[in-house]
Amino acid sequence: MNSITTAIITRFLEAGLQVHPEVVVYLQQSGDVTLIDKIISNVPEKAPVALPCHIPGYSQDGFEPPRPRLKDSGSTDNLPPVKAERDGTRFTTPGDVDVVRGMGVEEKGGVDYTDFTYYFRNRYDKLSRFLRGRGDPMPISALTQTSRYQQQEVAVIGMVVELRNTAKGHRMAVIEDPTDKINVLFNNKRDVFEEAEKLIPDEVILVKGKLSSDGNLFFADTMHRPDIPLNNAPFKSETPGKAVLISDVHVGSDTFLEEEWERFSDWLYEFDARYLLIAGDVVDGIGIYPGQEKELTIKSIDGQYEAFGKMLKKLPKDIQIILSPGNHDAIRGSEPQPGLPERFSRHFSENVILVKNPAFVRLQGVGVLMYHGRSYDDLISMIPGASYTKPADMMVEMLKRRHLACTYGMRTPILAAKEDELVIDPIPEILHTGHVHICGAVNYRGVLCINTGTWQSQTSFQKQMNIQPTPARAVVVDLQTLEPKIYDFTGNIPVME
Repeated sequence: MNSITTAIITRFLEAGLQVHPEVVVYLQQSGDVTLIDKIISNVPEKAPVALPCHIPGYSQDGFEPPRPRLKDSGSTDNLPPVKAERDGTRFTTPGDVDVVRGMGVEEKGGVDYTDFTYYFRNRYDKLSRFLRGRGDPMPISALTQTSRYQQQEVAVIGMVVELRNTAKGHRMAVIEDPTDKINVLFNNKRDVFEEAEKLIPDEVILVKGKLSSDGNLFFADTMHRPDIPLNNAPFKSETPGKAVLISDVHVGSDTFLEEEWERFSDWLYEFDARYLLIAGDVVDGIGIYPGQEKELTIKSIDGQYEAFGKMLKKLPKDIQIILSPGNHDAIRGSEPQPGLPERFSRHFSENVILVKNPAFVRLQGVGVLMYHGRSYDDLISMIPGASYTKPADMMVEMLKRRHLACTYGMRTPILAAKEDELVIDPIPEILHTGHVHICGAVNYRGVLCINTGTWQSQTSFQKQMNIQPTPARAVVVDLQTLEPKIYDFTGNIPVME
């Protein structure tokens, strides 16, 4: 912590004042410690917060201090309930929140074995559509069942069904389309080999190259993934609005950061946010891993959700809260996960909108794809160089494949259905994930990728893995500019990183 930050914390605490984030940023950028006392002297008597208007000579076109939010006992009796209604193919809610896909409605019925065929065929159809403009692909059966295209430059689209390295260090993949399958060789002397090393099972790719003289092997020259188009132009809201993004609260754990959460809760009353998005793992759960009961302060799953509900009721009532589940939540583990059931959500305030994991929502027209991020575990185990400490890199890999969890049968359980809801379509303006407890952000081809850290300190598992989490962070996105700001609540005063 630098000297100016220490001075800000010390002086405003001594004065008994809270500080607006704009004031903290202004002081940190100016580096002038003498400004602190001048600001304090400008704050009216009995006013609880130092606002930007108290900065000597401060002016900002269009700046208006946020309307004060009054805390209450948490009662929501006088608030109108938030009810979702169908509007064509999407759900609408009061205000400027549209749930395009993933409304947390109850799901009934099981899965038939034939659904696996529908599921992978639907994925292939969706993803191949993004690839057809990058070549003139032909069915794989045209190569394997005739000799017409031997030694010719051709292109095919297929789903990766098998991967291995050859004795000479080349990469061999078996890809399949609805007509047949074929062996594809990626030579380690060619540029395509670098991306071929990152191939994972069940992703869909387009490869260009030549068929061997015997028709049994396809030599790849280039490879393309569905990816985000280079000319992708994100939508930006025409009206002011800010969204706060968090995840992995883990209520009930003995490492839950209660003081930091209270600091965040108080800050929301001073900050002009309209939306709060929570991407899963709101409680620590029960029986998630061996010996978990020794690390719980609340040993009942209903008690955990009741405690979290009380925390939500302390937040400002004029903020729309969109909440999706994660792998620690008491809901079906296979993805897509349905929204939390009434048994637990009855404890929540009426301004909470329950959605699935994943879910696609629009805030003032800005598309946000919420996904907890269980597939990080699989991507990190399969992609060379991947790490829990670099979640932004994994979000980019998801976008390149236009899929949130490609590989079936690994640590991420997937529900086989007639439609693959994990395909990334439409392209969001924001991809919001959690799970790995590391906060980070990156922009990839117009998509703002955000992993929102956690509200839990280092766990015993993370100590074993030597993973240092970045807890007590909230990411604020201005919907007019799509610029992110990360706020750190580990200190006595929220600080923008």
